[in-house]
Amino acid sequence: MPEEQIDCAIIGGGPAGLTAAVYLARYNRRVVVLDSGESRASFIPESHNYPGFPDGITGNRLLASLRTQAARYGVRMVASNVSSLLPYNPGFSVVHNSGKLQARLVLLATGIVDKPPPMDGLSAAIADRLVRYCPVCDGYEATDQKIAVFGAGSDAAGKAKFLRAYSTDVTWLRPTGAPAAPGDLDAMREAGIDVIDDVHELHRTGDRIKVTSGGAAYEFDLVYPALGCDVRSQMASQLGAEINDVGCLKVDEHQQTTVEGLYAAGDVVSDLHQIAVATGHAAIAATHIHKSLPAHLRAAHPTTLASAKQDEALQGA
Repeated sequence: MPEEQIDCAIIGGGPAGLTAAVYLARYNRRVVVLDSGESRASFIPESHNYPGFPDGITGNRLLASLRTQAARYGVRMVASNVSSLLPYNPGFSVVHNSGKLQARLVLLATGIVDKPPPMDGLSAAIADRLVRYCPVCDGYEATDQKIAVFGAGSDAAGKAKFLRAYSTDVTWLRPTGAPAAPGDLDAMREAGIDVIDDVHELHRTGDRIKVTSGGAAYEFDLVYPALGCDVRSQMASQLGAEINDVGCLKVDEHQQTTVEGLYAAGDVVSDLHQIAVATGHAAIAATHIHKSLPAHLRAAHPTTLASAKQDEALQGA
């Protein structure tokens, strides 16, 4: 059975992938979204910094609205994991759990996966906003609370310093055996940030997060893990696409990777993990994808053709 042929395959059904799908469908392009159902946006209890929602919006509600919008323009969404992306002339062959298809162009919107802290009941703690990952997203909502950052290295120290703008009570929790640069510890002292070493894991106690170290217990209103993330860029890098030092894909001003015809948008590209950034990437990528495809000329409606022939006949009479 021959592979299904489409204009663009979008791998990833988060804000970037769904926004690109809406744009491409409105350009009258044949597009399929392949989604594993693991969008990082689904873990957002409520976002207050995404434009247009002054009262906030949950990640799942935003995703549902985007899916509804895409469906209204005929976008086909396939709940499936993509196992491989292979060169195909022209374009790419996309192999997934439910089969395979051939696409002239591909947009990767596969995002990232945060490395979780050692903690029982983590999902519930995230839903209850006791564990948060993005201080850029919701640092404002943590104003004047007792905040902790759990992680090692300069990234964790930088996150703690960033949050110091929102609260006078910020603590850096360092995992057992984690190294620390002297400059980071000096920066913590200068900013008035406490440092607690030898923290093994996080525990929930009611509506707070508790940790122990050296026989002492400490409680916090919320904790930001800073353990890094895995960038889902492997499919592109296996095709030769260039990545930066943290694994994000390098793209040009049109969101095209260093592999011709392969585009990327959202967290898989940017280290600024924001929905507004992802949707901006998607609009740029989708528009260039449309312009890169063969011209799509709308066929005249039969009644229009008949009317034109009648006009010609009258003019020739």
